[in-house]
Amino acid sequence: MQPPENSSPQESPFKGKTGLRRIWNAFKYSLAGLRAAFRHEDAFRQECLLAAILVPIALLLPLSGPDKALLIACVLLVLVVELMNSAVEAVVDRVSLERHRLAKRAKDIGSAAVLIALLNLAAVWALVIFG
Repeated sequence: MQPPENSSPQESPFKGKTGLRRIWNAFKYSLAGLRAAFRHEDAFRQECLLAAILVPIALLLPLSGPDKALLIACVLLVLVVELMNSAVEAVVDRVSLERHRLAKRAKDIGSAAVLIALLNLAAVWALVIFG
């Protein structure tokens, strides 16, 4: 596929759609990303199961709307961070499967981000429910 003539060497040659077409394409790519993460990432599947349990619990708890929103937002944050971590890992593996200190650092930092999101989830749920 040839890049469009008006594309800059600094930008992806595959960008170029605008308006509703761009929004529709972005939606399709997002669904494909969710499918890929669910199919190939064990941690994402586990965190989806956690979300499937915690979101209904948050909705059923006798809390205010903002408290319920906060609990659900923390659950969704874990999924967002896991998706980003999985994307980093996929790119690192695409570049090279050989062991390299920078590849390890990138993967470890992504894993640390997921850990912080999970600790945040536990802390916020504990504070909202028991605080």
